[in-house]
Amino acid sequence: MDKREWTQLNLTGVSKSFDGRTSILDGIDLAIPRGSFMCVLGPSGSGKSTLLDLVAGFEAPTSGRISYDETEIHGPGPDRAVVFQDVVNSLFPWQTVFENVEFGLKGKVSAEERAARVRAALNTVGLSAHMHKFPAELSGGMKQRAQIARGLVMDPAMLLMDEPFGALDAITRRHLQLELKTLWQRTGKTVLFITHDISEALLLATDIVILSRGPGARIIARFRRDEIPSDGPADPRYAQAYRDIELAIENQKSAESVPV
Repeated sequence: MDKREWTQLNLTGVSKSFDGRTSILDGIDLAIPRGSFMCVLGPSGSGKSTLLDLVAGFEAPTSGRISYDETEIHGPGPDRAVVFQDVVNSLFPWQTVFENVEFGLKGKVSAEERAARVRAALNTVGLSAHMHKFPAELSGGMKQRAQIARGLVMDPAMLLMDEPFGALDAITRRHLQLELKTLWQRTGKTVLFITHDISEALLLATDIVILSRGPGARIIARFRRDEIPSDGPADPRYAQAYRDIELAIENQKSAESVPV
């Protein structure tokens, strides 16, 4: 298969500095396959969120190139929807769930199509019965579902998720992880997912990328589909995969950057 057919997004020699001197990210080479679920792991300060902001188009690289289907990214676009960790400030508090999800469609499609797409998105994330509530009436998990619906309603090719479940309790987090995996399997969207949790990455990912400690963070390891257990802790390979990733993170200081 031609690489152009399966690779959706490419980062080539991407570096980012905010002060002109100290690089947050340094020489990132990364190909994200179409339909994959890629998790990015790394210690605090490794530039995980900066990487996502660059892919989203919120920030421009200091050097290097980011391209989507061979077209260079110069800003946000409807092909990439972002789901943030902040469940408190991510939704407009004066709008209902329906209105929040509808917001991005206004001025783009008719009222009838907006209503149909919003209802379909809310049904997908299990919020149909709560569409007329305001954010203050929702639990943390429901707010994240609303955020995901707001992304899905735009029918993006990619979902960019910045530790979306990090602020939730363990039970809610696990439930939403499983829901997200089912959603990804059903829709075939490409997902770029930032996390610091190895267990979360092993549960969700088809590909795992590990960043070194910053400043000047680099990609120091990548675990591909055939190296990631598909059945979670029940898979006899799970413990070894967990340890391999843990060792890659622990040994990062002496690791060389790798093109992936």
